[in-house]
Amino acid sequence: MKTLWTPWRMAHVGGEAERVSGCLFEADLAAGATPEARRRHLVLFRDHQVVVFLNRFPYSNGHLLVAPARHLPGLADLEAGENLTLMAMLRESTAILQRHLRPDGFNIGCNLGAAAGAGIPEHLHFHLVPRWAGDHNFMTVLAEVRTIPEHIEATYQRLLPEFAALAGELTG
Repeated sequence: MKTLWTPWRMAHVGGEAERVSGCLFEADLAAGATPEARRRHLVLFRDHQVVVFLNRFPYSNGHLLVAPARHLPGLADLEAGENLTLMAMLRESTAILQRHLRPDGFNIGCNLGAAAGAGIPEHLHFHLVPRWAGDHNFMTVLAEVRTIPEHIEATYQRLLPEFAALAGELTG
């Protein structure tokens, strides 16, 4: 028998995960946006219009959250430039994940409002979820647990250089 270990999920599954005060999408800013704060909050990219970070409790390895930097609840609240930048970042993030994780496909979506399943309805965000053929198995159905093959900190370190280079391209 093989043992599947995903210990970082237990705090979430058991409801014991530390809650971020304020908005999850702005937590690294509240902490001073230092490299340590960004690493702690798994922020891969942030500029004045968009933020990208790893979902701490992912559906699959490399699950990203892509959001406007501005605190707003819905698509209709985006300014035209924010909308374009957000869509461009979704496109670029998908390409980065494709290069590094080589998934067979992606689920990309957002839940608008609590009734639609938004866990954080006050800040618009997209889920970018890499998928592999046969990536989920009986564990999800029987135990309501998903297995992730790579530790989230290793995934963060794998993706960070390319997002850092992207930040340099956009500001340089």
